[in-house]
Amino acid sequence: MPESATPSGVPAGTRPALSAVDVLAVLCELFAFGTLAFWGFAAWPFPWNIVAGIVAPVVAILLWALFVSPRAVIVVHPFLRAVVELLVYVSATIAWWNVGLVWVGLIFGVIAVTVGVLAGRRRLA
Repeated sequence: MPESATPSGVPAGTRPALSAVDVLAVLCELFAFGTLAFWGFAAWPFPWNIVAGIVAPVVAILLWALFVSPRAVIVVHPFLRAVVELLVYVSATIAWWNVGLVWVGLIFGVIAVTVGVLAGRRRLA
């Protein structure tokens, strides 16, 4: 193996090309974070809406950065990574249900879990 190659076989300083699944996974994550911010601002009375609208997405982003992101701070077993990712998606789905938009929550939940399964299978392959 040449010195410029990493153990995964990809030359140093490069990364695999992004796929449509990767793009959809990022869009689902961004939608989940936006949903939690919307829920915080819409579902709570003033002044708690300010607190919930900021804290809910920040907690989700921190969980994602610590465990799920490609450059996660804490590397965990893929099962635990999937559980944390599912926790973020479920919290966004429940947030839509809480504001009375059940169908949006169901559609988002199905899409997010499908994309998460596809991305997870791709990571493990």
